[in-house]
Amino acid sequence: MIALRRRIHAHPELGFQEQATSDLVAGCLAEWGYRVTRGLGKTGVVGTLTTGVGRSLGLRADMDALPIHEATGLSHASRVDGVMHACGHDGHTAMLLAAARHLAGNRAFEGTLNVIFQPAEEGLGGARAMLDDGLFEQFSCDAVFAMHNVPGYPAGHFGFVSGPCMASADEVTIRVMGRGGHGAVPHHAVDPVVVCSSIVMALQSVVARNVDPFAQAVVSVGAIHAGTVSNVIPASAEMRMSVRALDPAVRDLLEQRIVALAHGQAVSYGAQAEVDYVRCHPVLVNHAAETRFARQVAEEWLGRDGLIDDLGPVMASEDFAFMLQARPGCYFSIGNGVGEHGCALHNPKYDFNDDCLAIGASYWVKLAEKFLQ
Repeated sequence: MIALRRRIHAHPELGFQEQATSDLVAGCLAEWGYRVTRGLGKTGVVGTLTTGVGRSLGLRADMDALPIHEATGLSHASRVDGVMHACGHDGHTAMLLAAARHLAGNRAFEGTLNVIFQPAEEGLGGARAMLDDGLFEQFSCDAVFAMHNVPGYPAGHFGFVSGPCMASADEVTIRVMGRGGHGAVPHHAVDPVVVCSSIVMALQSVVARNVDPFAQAVVSVGAIHAGTVSNVIPASAEMRMSVRALDPAVRDLLEQRIVALAHGQAVSYGAQAEVDYVRCHPVLVNHAAETRFARQVAEEWLGRDGLIDDLGPVMASEDFAFMLQARPGCYFSIGNGVGEHGCALHNPKYDFNDDCLAIGASYWVKLAEKFLQ
């Protein structure tokens, strides 16, 4: 399992480019007796194994890497410049493959198992692409589950959150059109930089004064682009932001207020604003019954000491949310460790903790066998 994980880590591939990873996954599944289907969501792979008559189950792992230059210095570090597995998808893939091998060899279940290896989770909508290609029409799933590692928690401990678990993620681009001019005579221009600055400050009131204090929301401006030299007032400027919420109603409110503020602030300065509001990922909502079931599997196996009790919703997003909109299920966490293994996700020095591989794979086996009793 360690060798497999490190092989994937050393050869990372970005979203919708996971050709070698898909080849590896498909080859393993076929060797172990799965019916293999490729091409869902471009590079996605689904392995199907049926034993007797019973319910159907979907287990998902993500395969894509990130456009980050690795700085771990490890012997199995990325051999692809500027691309690395900085989110642990190499570990997720290895754990599900190991579980798939064991389940195929023992077949201690009744029903249909679908192991789903998803491409392009990192912001490109690989889950939605698989759904658009008929994932659940082709592969019936009474429930679907996914596991993700979380640094900073004890290695191999499991955490579950029922209901809203991860935030929606929307990307907003605001273009401000003013009137360019010489920096020495600003009264002859309409400065879009000032307008953008005013919009940024006005946006701080959205979460502080429009959103219920007991709700959670994030409005973060990550980029402002305007002009090239100090003595020229540009004719236009552009700003980009990330908007997140844990409630669909709050998500709607954020869009309404952001659009209104952008236009209102621009008009007040004699400028105009165009708002491109793109809804990316929905709120990830874990279903209550499936979350109780997944937690029960872990607690019966590991006891209370094997659970993460203080895990709560986070404002990061995850496109498994699309699958949970289509089928009941649960997205849960496995601790990646503390200390040297507590490095944050999406960090150049992150590495998946190999100590989690066996326990994560074993949990998949226990969950599948219990669900498909």
